[in-house]
Amino acid sequence: MSNSTSEYVTPLLPQNSETPQHDPIPQNGSISGAVFNISTTMVGAGIMSIPATMKVLGIIPGLIVIVLVAVITDLTVEFMLRCTSSGKAVTYAGMVGESFGWGGSLAVKICVITTNLGVLIVYLIILGDVLCGNEYEGTIHLDSLKYSSALSILLALVFVVICSSMAVTALSSGKTQSVRIFPDFSQVTALDLFTTVPIFVTGFGFHVNVHPIRAELVKPTDMSSAVRISLLISVAIYFAIGFFGYLLFGDSIMPDVLVNFDQNSDSSFGRWLDNVIRLSYALHLALVFPIMNYSLRANIDELLFTKKNKAPLALDTPRFVSLTLVLLAFTYLVAVAIPNVWYFFQFLGSTTIVCLSFIFPAAIILRDMHGISKTRDKVMAIVVIILAVGTSGIAIWTNLNGSSAD
Repeated sequence: MSNSTSEYVTPLLPQNSETPQHDPIPQNGSISGAVFNISTTMVGAGIMSIPATMKVLGIIPGLIVIVLVAVITDLTVEFMLRCTSSGKAVTYAGMVGESFGWGGSLAVKICVITTNLGVLIVYLIILGDVLCGNEYEGTIHLDSLKYSSALSILLALVFVVICSSMAVTALSSGKTQSVRIFPDFSQVTALDLFTTVPIFVTGFGFHVNVHPIRAELVKPTDMSSAVRISLLISVAIYFAIGFFGYLLFGDSIMPDVLVNFDQNSDSSFGRWLDNVIRLSYALHLALVFPIMNYSLRANIDELLFTKKNKAPLALDTPRFVSLTLVLLAFTYLVAVAIPNVWYFFQFLGSTTIVCLSFIFPAAIILRDMHGISKTRDKVMAIVVIILAVGTSGIAIWTNLNGSSAD
């Protein structure tokens, strides 16, 4: 079923006059650019709470959950790519609309808007923690972000390297904290373990950018390879920061591990190193901000303005500027009012992100409007939905009733 979201994809800003009119988005993206953009989306603010999940899960279960969520993420992205290749839709909302009509398309838009607003608020909270201020702006066409995305990943790696070096140094001098290999059920319950899953789901939730990144590749079939490379990078970074952050701070770990680095400044060098860590990651988040803001602004514009009556957002400067300013102001005010990242990770990872990442792709496979699903695919889709709904439901129930892990 056709809907407004499946008509076309436009770049965030108009192309220069030399770009042919019949090809508004030239497909010149590379696998490396796609890897940088996907990895940057995943290695965002979510890794700041990974060490706190290790405190609840323990090291080995933590690694198992990271790998499991990554495997399911790869599976659901593959579902999306196959459905996109078989259908006519070129956006996430359009793809779901083909299977579930206008209601499905609207559900995706609402989830994307809620998710991206929440994630951008998290970014501003962390930037506020580090810098006591924030600013950034939207930007252009996603493949043009590959350089800032590459720098963003480099900064994240700098954060991991410095954190791991500090942990190894502390370990050699006997100053590390004791860590748990498995959960300590004298401090947490079995249900508390489920409250960590939304953190990982939020971290791996890049599905909303699958279509725009795929659309820019010279060979769309390269998207699967880019996704798997990005997942491997993200799993390595997640486990490294989770393990070394937990090793450094033990049970005193905060939901935002950057806050803990204030407590490690017993010398001038220590204070300098803490500042390098905090500022490098603040810059990393600032570089991720445009990618998340891109899809947020595009989905709100699609929801509010019909493309039959309005020019594309990239060509309507007053609408572009006003929508950007309103979104920035709103996210800033909410970030000031609710300065705790854990609440946002729990809410988003248990609701909108789990829908976008797992439930919607699996539902499309079960609906099978294009006749591409095999029995094995449908069985896996059912398993994904059961896991997603079950873990999210338990996490929500546990949080509402007060988790002992907080």
